[in-house]
Amino acid sequence: MTRSMLVSLYLLAMIALIAGIDVLFFRSSSHTWERLMVNVGIVLLFGAFYLRYLR
Repeated sequence: MTRSMLVSLYLLAMIALIAGIDVLFFRSSSHTWERLMVNVGIVLLFGAFYLRYLR
């Protein structure tokens, strides 16, 4: 697999996880700040994992 394909799959997995958690836990709520904090946390975790293992 090429590097760009691996990065694309990694980003797709991150987007799918963020969307899935939004739908499962924040479906009918208007907790904007909580949603934002969870989404930023997921992006930070994915970024740390990428920098540690995939770089």
